Amino acid sequence: MKIFQKSQTPKKPLNTLERQKKVERRAKRAYALFACLVLSMAVMIVPALAAPAAGGDPLQIVSNLSDFIFSLIRAIGLILLGFGILQLGLSLKSHDPSQRANGMLTIAGGIVITFTKEILTLITGG
Repeated sequence: MKIFQKSQTPKKPLNTLERQKKVERRAKRAYALFACLVLSMAVMIVPALAAPAAGGDPLQIVSNLSDFIFSLIRAIGLILLGFGILQLGLSLKSHDPSQRANGMLTIAGGIVITFTKEILTLITGG
């Protein structure tokens, strides 16, 4: 196979002038890349101006975000709960015990995910 064989033509050694040109070319490329990077970072910088919040309280904003995230988690839990009930019903129709077990586990997981916020408030006592 010719791919793995060494080439037959020997490389001629680079003299100092050719080496210097090669180094200069690399330096110019590196500088151009660095300049493009700095320029793109300078163009993409957008100042973040803090607007006054609706209530003016940063803790209220964090609380609103927390409520939103927990509502998303509750929606996912309800979807899992519905899927578990569907899976359990189909397993009762087809008399499949493994699918019945999976349905029960999905229902249990859906219930736990649905009531995550309440479980956390019970654990933390808040």
